[in-house]
Amino acid sequence: MKNITTRQSTGRLDRSRNRRVLRVITRLNIGGPSIQAVALTSRLAEFGYDSRLVHGSLSRGEGDMGYLLEREGVGATALPALRRAVRPVPDARAAWQLYRLMCSFRPDIVHTHTAKAGAVGRCAAMAYNRTAGRYAPARVVHTYHGHVFDGYFGRTSTGIFLGLERWLARSTDRLIAVSPRIADEITKRYRIGRLDQVRPVRLGLDLAPFAGVDEAARRRARRQLAVPDGAAVVTTVGRLTEIKQHGLFLEMASRVLATRSDVLFLVAGDGELRVALEARAVALRLGSAVRFLGWRQDLPNIYGASDLFVLTSRNEGTPVALIEAMASGTPGVSTDVGGVRDVLGSSDVGRVVPSGDAAALANEVLSLLACGDTTRHAMGQRAREAVIERFAMERLVADVVALYDELLNRA
Repeated sequence: MKNITTRQSTGRLDRSRNRRVLRVITRLNIGGPSIQAVALTSRLAEFGYDSRLVHGSLSRGEGDMGYLLEREGVGATALPALRRAVRPVPDARAAWQLYRLMCSFRPDIVHTHTAKAGAVGRCAAMAYNRTAGRYAPARVVHTYHGHVFDGYFGRTSTGIFLGLERWLARSTDRLIAVSPRIADEITKRYRIGRLDQVRPVRLGLDLAPFAGVDEAARRRARRQLAVPDGAAVVTTVGRLTEIKQHGLFLEMASRVLATRSDVLFLVAGDGELRVALEARAVALRLGSAVRFLGWRQDLPNIYGASDLFVLTSRNEGTPVALIEAMASGTPGVSTDVGGVRDVLGSSDVGRVVPSGDAAALANEVLSLLACGDTTRHAMGQRAREAVIERFAMERLVADVVALYDELLNRA
């Protein structure tokens, strides 16, 4: 790292050097947390912050976003012991390794992302701050990109995780929530932290590749994907896991096809449920009307070829795929969960239906397909305008820099 010096023996921050941030994320899997963690590590240097990114190991079958490290020019430290699953011995090893990293790096801020890294990383930070001696303690920040308190575990496990999060919040300087709704759920529904600890900071993304999708790009994308002439395309993008409820997407598709047969359904993503979902598609007799595309890095093409985007999740923080689709000019239909309404703020840019309601999803899809290309195109343009500025990467970086400056009392 550049510009690294020791702190003054008074325990005060040495203002003659850049501040140091140790950023910890459980794994660099497909999704918004990975995008945000890598981008922040890359882009804070110009604001006087030297960052080190630490990440753990992927689970089997997960899509890998490690390619972002090279694209953003980020060097990272991998801790194989840091994994999503709860495993006491590897978890303790990961906490010890993080503590040793903190002792050598001497961070001014420890910022954790996602639940497992938040638990292991904050435990390590507590130990570091107790033994910092003549060095100033690190400020501790944790980002809730969503939460695991609904739809992930049974009641007993959820209760244990809630108790742990409430305890960890006591040693955390700021809790970031990626949407106002998540902030309300964290503080009011789950009683984690104090109101003055929690800051809503919307997700930020590089939306330029999606904002560049125009009519010519749409025609090319449909040719590349061999979309039949005259077919309407309805797409979903995401990990094939239980929380994303792709079975609901397939049930919606079955209902839509019962009314009109000229619709093609695309499923971009992969995961442990792919075999089961493909079998479900066969059982529903969807045939060639549904295509499982696997992991794709040409998402602007996928959204560009689509007439509608559908999100069926049981729980969401801020839905990255929905934002990307809207930035591409593709209207969305989504279940009403997590931070979805922060993205789909009005029916002018998309539609929201009750969680788990396949009939309501199908009705909205049929309604939007029936409204005609001109009306749907206008909705897509409003959707693009609604997300481009609010979810820009530049805005995210500015918000995080302001929060860090506040914590470190920088002018």
